[in-house]
Amino acid sequence: MKKIALSLAGVLAAAAFAPEASAIPAFARQTGMACSACHAQHFPVLNGFGRAFKAGGYTMMGAQEKVEGEHLSIPSTLNQAILIKARYQKTNGVDTAANAAISGTTKNGGQWQIPDEFSLFVAGRIAESDAVKIGTLIEYDWTGNKVAGLRLPVVYDMDSAKLSAIVFATGQGPISGYTESSNGVNSAMRWSEAGEGISAYIWSQLAKADATGIAFVAKTDMGYINVSRFAPAFLMGGSAGRQLASTTVSLNVTPTIADMAVVAGVDMISGENYEAAATTKVATKATAMNAQAHGEIAGMEAGLYGTYVNIPAGTAALPNAYNDSTTNAKKAWTLGADFTVIPHALSIGAAYRNAKNGAAETDNAITVSAIYDLFQNVALHAAYTQNSGTAYDAGASLDKNAAGKTGTSLLTLMLESAW
Repeated sequence: MKKIALSLAGVLAAAAFAPEASAIPAFARQTGMACSACHAQHFPVLNGFGRAFKAGGYTMMGAQEKVEGEHLSIPSTLNQAILIKARYQKTNGVDTAANAAISGTTKNGGQWQIPDEFSLFVAGRIAESDAVKIGTLIEYDWTGNKVAGLRLPVVYDMDSAKLSAIVFATGQGPISGYTESSNGVNSAMRWSEAGEGISAYIWSQLAKADATGIAFVAKTDMGYINVSRFAPAFLMGGSAGRQLASTTVSLNVTPTIADMAVVAGVDMISGENYEAAATTKVATKATAMNAQAHGEIAGMEAGLYGTYVNIPAGTAALPNAYNDSTTNAKKAWTLGADFTVIPHALSIGAAYRNAKNGAAETDNAITVSAIYDLFQNVALHAAYTQNSGTAYDAGASLDKNAAGKTGTSLLTLMLESAW
């Protein structure tokens, strides 16, 4: 415990010497802008400019040279970036006898994950005219030796509104075709590394589900509508092809209220489809809501966050892809806040989760986190989540005293860098 306290103290003590927030620099190369131009407080939280850049299909350019001709406008350089996350995680559960003999075999013994994530991003403009913009964001995961994500937006820009068709494949949930939220609606876009502690979408695994499809998006200054047709599978093709028989409908507003930039919406997922094996038909059903507000509170940059997810039970004949239970709904809500206490350097946050899993057990949590930005593309993270509820009682699904379980707490210390 003393070592943990010293590690956390080290993260916080360095806070007086840092510039701004970390980010994936492929877009910085294309636009010629610092990463902080698109991110509020710290990466990956988007500010208004970052949301507008995303809505424009990642096509805006700055001083970078272009190759241009009739029906051609691309960057002279293929813009890429590398992201590495190296982290240490420690849970307080009881190991099996075999694991207990080898420290670090599980998170209960303390586990170094180097890397936790090691990804190559290829991103930016594919084509642009006065009205039509086409861009891309592709992630290749070297740790898994596979493509981890794909987005290909085609945007028709009418000045007052943008209409988009976005081809996407992801392991970050069926709402990932298009979202401006930093609430963990898709698992990568979360304001704290402690995803399950701060987002009902991530806790329920809705934001970690496979999905491939096409998102049809209409956006104005007042908000956006995302209607996606998808299959609950990843990178479909050839014999693995599926029907896009499931639907996501997301209705979102983006007003400014009392100088706070708000993104709030409701997400409704419906349909029946086949999972990756193409042998089991499943329901794809869930309802969720999220809201966030960014601005200044007491002279500090601040983010306020809330999420809610309700995933109904399936049946023996038609399981719900997002809930293993055939009798009980899976429900959760979270509230959180993130404050930048030292400008361009240190942000600290806290969140509360109230949840009930498919076994009708309560699974609640309190999370605290800190992000210290060494540079715009290098950050240190510290997060601690303390879980509680009947899910951790003797004989329950997460029984804190059972061998092999992860216990009730999770400590994460992480270095994140991108270039």
